[in-house]
Amino acid sequence: MIKEVNYRVIYGDTDCGKVMYYGNYLRLFEIGRTELIRSVGLSYKEIEEKDGIILPVVEAFIKYKAPAKYDDLLTIKTFLKELKPYKVVFEYKIFKNDTLLTEGYTVHVPINKEGKIIKFPKNIYNILNLLLK
Repeated sequence: MIKEVNYRVIYGDTDCGKVMYYGNYLRLFEIGRTELIRSVGLSYKEIEEKDGIILPVVEAFIKYKAPAKYDDLLTIKTFLKELKPYKVVFEYKIFKNDTLLTEGYTVHVPINKEGKIIKFPKNIYNILNLLLK
């Protein structure tokens, strides 16, 4: 399943070169990931509050192909690339119209309130598994 989210670049997203600051692409990845998870009835808030789990980023990769500029309308395409009992990998592509601007991935692990890596609870794993189809 691929989730598409539109995002308009605001002035505050840009740097002195008048292009979107490189770190803001990770924020767009998070927007895409959050909406992908929400599309199957989950939310980060629910996972944390009900299950006591957070999903920190332990690895991130970004490849920049072309810059986004102020007022560009971007499309963030996000999908689940890999799901294992102890980790999940999301992949992202950011487009302006049909032009691929940026692509990348993030790796996350489930940890409990004590900061220990744990297996995904079966209910969350099963819901995330729906995204692989």
